[in-house]
Amino acid sequence: MGATSTDKIRNVVLVGHGGAGKTSLAEAMLFMAGETKRLGTVDGGHSTLDYDPEEIKRGFTINLSLAPLVHKDVKVNIIDTPGFADFMGDAVAGMEAAEMALFVVDAVSGPQVQTDRLWEIAGDMGIARSVFISRMDKEHADFDAVMTKLEADFGHRVGAVQIPMGAEADFHGVIDIIRMKAYHHEDDGEHMDEIPAEFMPAVESAREKLTDLVAEADEALMEKFLEGETLSQEDLEKLLGLAIAQGIFIPVFVGSAAKLQGVEDLLDEIVTFFPEPTAHGPMPTADGGEVPFNVDGPASAFVFKTMSDPYLGRLNFVKVVSGTLTPTMELVDARTGKKERVAHILKMTGKETKDIEAVPAGDIAVLPKLGDVVTNDTLSIKGDVRFAPMPLPEPLFAVAIVAINKTDEDKLGQGTNKLAEEEPTLRLHRDAETHQTVLFALGDTQIDVAMGRLKSRFNVETALEDMRIPYRETIRKVASAQGRHKKQTGGSGQFGDAWLRLEPNPGRGYEFLDEIVGGRIPRQFIPHVDKGVQDTMTQGVLAGYPVVDVKVAVYDGSYHAVDSSELAFKTAARLGFRAAAEKADMVLLEPMAHLTITVPERFAGDVMGDMSSRRGKIVGMESVGGKQVNESQYALHCSG
Repeated sequence: MGATSTDKIRNVVLVGHGGAGKTSLAEAMLFMAGETKRLGTVDGGHSTLDYDPEEIKRGFTINLSLAPLVHKDVKVNIIDTPGFADFMGDAVAGMEAAEMALFVVDAVSGPQVQTDRLWEIAGDMGIARSVFISRMDKEHADFDAVMTKLEADFGHRVGAVQIPMGAEADFHGVIDIIRMKAYHHEDDGEHMDEIPAEFMPAVESAREKLTDLVAEADEALMEKFLEGETLSQEDLEKLLGLAIAQGIFIPVFVGSAAKLQGVEDLLDEIVTFFPEPTAHGPMPTADGGEVPFNVDGPASAFVFKTMSDPYLGRLNFVKVVSGTLTPTMELVDARTGKKERVAHILKMTGKETKDIEAVPAGDIAVLPKLGDVVTNDTLSIKGDVRFAPMPLPEPLFAVAIVAINKTDEDKLGQGTNKLAEEEPTLRLHRDAETHQTVLFALGDTQIDVAMGRLKSRFNVETALEDMRIPYRETIRKVASAQGRHKKQTGGSGQFGDAWLRLEPNPGRGYEFLDEIVGGRIPRQFIPHVDKGVQDTMTQGVLAGYPVVDVKVAVYDGSYHAVDSSELAFKTAARLGFRAAAEKADMVLLEPMAHLTITVPERFAGDVMGDMSSRRGKIVGMESVGGKQVNESQYALHCSG
């Protein structure tokens, strides 16, 4: 299944908090479009999209997956993404490939923490936003309460285009505010009826807000509307798609994936009013240029996701930006400069694949078995195009990881690097100071999943150990001492004598001053005094950690015309530095992290108290959009 043209494509990414029902909605859309023969469920373990063993075991989405379907002759690429913060990299990747972010919000819980974070990211990335309130059939589902919270969190441009008929066990359909019809799903399919009278007040209120907002998309019609004229149905529908693409109006849909209520009407709205690939302008390049979405240009594509399949090998998920991709085409990776031959192009639904013959600009496909292509790469005919990379979150959660079997240490590095190709928010680092292998991720669950994959894919058993903290040492007083090295054991002797003064130098690092006058130490030996001091500072004095922020002056000394040497003065400097440091009130420095914490104002006091109890220091705070933003400094330390 390939799209026929760019205007017949809609790319929609499902995002939101974990457990809100994103995968269930994608499964329902696949089923309603006839792409699957049965309705897959996450809880039942037979989801089409959550097929990875780790996803089945844990019961939630870990990897981005595709759910392409055709509805009313339009190809809709549904991109299902994880909702847990540890796997937010895949949510960002999905938003990079889409023109519309459909936020799935639970009808009981409403918008949650991850909803807020992804909402801001979608805004920064410049893609359109919409909302689907899911699970209206659940106990305590409350459409009005969720709408109130959405408007409070995301502003007055949020407005309903569907409202539910009933709630909880009585939920039996939706009312389309645009078409002014009621829809309900039964075993024999979707049914359309007139709107029941009891819902008309709510419908008219929602319709009025919808009309108010979409009129802003056209100045002439806005004037007409302000003068008291009513927008026609034709005017309303013409403006709605434009208003959605521009972010003037954020549509809210409602339904139940389990009961298939509201799903087909949602698909109708997607193909009619959601933006096509050209709606947000051309694709930016890394050098500040742009490439328009156009089938007439030379072929180019952006890799937004890389993953490995046990049978198909490496798979690269690409969004075609210009031209048309076809099998046997030869492309160049802008990062490596290598030519990559496209042997097959796959349509991928979950883990099921099917060969397709052409992918036009704006469409999404999967390219298997390319050589060194990874996430964020650009493929083009000449290799002269490089698209701007995705704004992936920085991995800050660090653990020290070891192979249980020491002979597997090489395999640990190789396996982790392979996993990092699939998930760029995983990074492996060998700390030269602590001599530990450190794995950086977005959270502990991502670490746990990575360790499971290292075992299942690469047969490497791993364990975590306490992180060794790279402390620093410094001084708090001025002190002086003599370093005298004299060795006479027959033959040439060794003699070096240097007086050193140590002073605190906070924030300015290491400074060395030569205050020798009168030739007390010959010029050629001064650099070696400096070298001896620096060697000692690297090894530490108090607890073996590097010494920082110290000004050292060599101000006196003596030498022997025969026995003095470079090595003797390095040794003297070592002795002198240690002796002076012991009198200079040495202190151990802890690493400090600077945190910016955004929380609802009602929780600000609790969070500040928690930070203070953990030796954190609040250095500033401000209120932004009803949320308290606290900036804190926090000492990093560990037990063990």
